Amino acid sequence: MTYEVVIGLETHAELATVTKLFCGCSTQFGVDPNMQVCPVCLGMPGVLPVMNKKAFEYALKAAVALNCKIDEFTNFDRKSYYYPDLPKNYQVSQNYHNLGADGYLDISVNGVTNRIRIHNVHLEEEAGKLIHPEEVGADYSLVDFNRAGVPLLEIVSYPDMRRVDEVESYMQTLRKILLYTEVSDCKMQEGSLRFEASISLRKKGCDKLGNRVEIKNLNSMKSVLKAIEYETIRQRDVLDRGETVGRETRLWDEVNEKSARMRSKEESQDYRYFPEPDLLPVLIDEKWLRAIKDTIPELPLARRQRFIEGFALSGYDASLLIDEKILADFFEECVKILNRPKAFCNWITNDLLREVKDRKLDIYHLKIKPKQLAALVEIIEKGTISSTIAKEVFSEMIQTGKDPKTVVEEKKLVQISDEGLIEAIITKVISGNPDAVEDYKKGKKNALTFLVGQVMKETKGKANPKMVNELLEKKVRV
Repeated sequence: MTYEVVIGLETHAELATVTKLFCGCSTQFGVDPNMQVCPVCLGMPGVLPVMNKKAFEYALKAAVALNCKIDEFTNFDRKSYYYPDLPKNYQVSQNYHNLGADGYLDISVNGVTNRIRIHNVHLEEEAGKLIHPEEVGADYSLVDFNRAGVPLLEIVSYPDMRRVDEVESYMQTLRKILLYTEVSDCKMQEGSLRFEASISLRKKGCDKLGNRVEIKNLNSMKSVLKAIEYETIRQRDVLDRGETVGRETRLWDEVNEKSARMRSKEESQDYRYFPEPDLLPVLIDEKWLRAIKDTIPELPLARRQRFIEGFALSGYDASLLIDEKILADFFEECVKILNRPKAFCNWITNDLLREVKDRKLDIYHLKIKPKQLAALVEIIEKGTISSTIAKEVFSEMIQTGKDPKTVVEEKKLVQISDEGLIEAIITKVISGNPDAVEDYKKGKKNALTFLVGQVMKETKGKANPKMVNELLEKKVRV
């Protein structure tokens, strides 16, 4: 039997505010447990929440960026359920009047653009966090409420994805949009971006959806993809046996790379939603909405296309640059100073990213600035240093933040362009490598490359490469 997999995602993104959704407690990550709490976020009797306007505007900004229809009337609802990390036994969320609905997100897979529909975008408060001790025999769990009340954006897609490469593109594109609009830092390692996947199978060509299984506990994009692949195989095996896939929620086991049943979804849980009595509805007028729209920058796919058309970059290079907004901004600042887009693209996507990875640097706090990289490219073009020496200079610039000219002067790296001096070194290399000279005369061109390498070695990479090639070729032909 041939099946089609149907996939939808729920995305939870913590918003980048400095305080929580309904109180003034800090949202800073990594603080000691239960140090960022107050009577409001702990749900003490008699307290009154006050909505964080910045959080609401961030959520509105994301909804607009995702092409949602914005409800001019929106309000908050109480979603009632018990869980140990939910101090109020209800969550303030949105159910009846979501902030945005019927949006879409365009993704690109192998050069083909697909549109994934967004069912709704809504704002809610985050729950706390359970901490399970790893000691053998531990029969207790601890609760940290620092996260309780952090503003959380939930983005629910329609089940429009059919393959894992579409899911990966959706997650990456959505992450870029949230980063470009600066509404979330999207740090999955800190839990500020999380995904839950819903997967079902149906017979190829059938319009009716199969029973949906929801997978939770997905801590990385890699885990999402592995969980979908595993669940697709599991459900296919169930159907091939003539059995029915149960509607349930399953947890992903990261260590064993398999899902395990958490609870049944045969009956929809009654959350007893009702309008939050302590919060007023929010009316979004045209002026406010227009002001939010004006803050939305050029988004990733549009920027990628502009880089391809405006700077003659390949699709691959453009994709690397727009992957992080800070890299794309850095690139454009460089090009404004010196119109060498391909050169800057190569330095950023190759050398800069390599240095960031090798040195484990924070890409948002680099010491090197666009004007310094532009100055480096300029002195390479002038012949002050060779492209080989430029790598050494760049590495020093990344580490110290110094200008390229300063590094060149301090390390005495100025390119040797004295013809007499280079000729003398070439004569020495030729006399020391007669076999290579003979090989070249017999037509082995790589022998010349070897000799050039020896000259560069003698000059510690400082000799003008073009001059070395020209003079060496003349000498060995004699």
